[in-house]
Amino acid sequence: MRAGAVLRLCARPGPRYRQGQRSGPGTREYFYYVDHQGQLFLDDTKVKNFITCFKDVEFLSFFFKRLERNRSGRYQAEFPFLSRCGRERNFLRCDDVPVVFTQILPGSGGNSLLSYCGGGSRLTVPFQPGMLAVFPENGRLYHPAPEKAGGVGLVRSALAAEWSSEFRFEEGAEKPPTHFVWEGRRYRLSGELLGILRAEKSGWEVEGVKSSAE
Repeated sequence: MRAGAVLRLCARPGPRYRQGQRSGPGTREYFYYVDHQGQLFLDDTKVKNFITCFKDVEFLSFFFKRLERNRSGRYQAEFPFLSRCGRERNFLRCDDVPVVFTQILPGSGGNSLLSYCGGGSRLTVPFQPGMLAVFPENGRLYHPAPEKAGGVGLVRSALAAEWSSEFRFEEGAEKPPTHFVWEGRRYRLSGELLGILRAEKSGWEVEGVKSSAE
């Protein structure tokens, strides 16, 4: 599948590596990074911007649909996620979480979809307005993501800014929002993701410690 504090849920890389290195017969390893805007890069790309990120929708769809937690026994602390392609292992670390929602798309039956990581209509989840959550520790907005990829995705800052006027604060402006208005309907925010985010953060940190000790 080769192709060319905020909340730090993914650890920074420690051990050195070489892109395309062999870890066994016929097995090659590649290393990637996704930023808080949902842009994917080779991890060792020196200048990370829109020019140097991956833009091919087919490649991005292939990569993120196969994304799972890294339980390979290799680089688990530094690259908590892994996308497999045959005998290739594609390790991923991230600025925040691996799934970043970048745009909203129309779905069937009048329902909306959230698209993530540049995949357009190929990478989407159903939009659940009542499940939006502002994480108090960093002020960022999150939404449910595919379970294999951690279960929680970050809403890109530009998209979150578009929605900012639709949040309601019944407990006061200094508290997290309590409701979100979408297409004329008022949704109470459940807050479920807040506990999941904290549990995930704690769990990944524990995995990182265990991996480093092994």
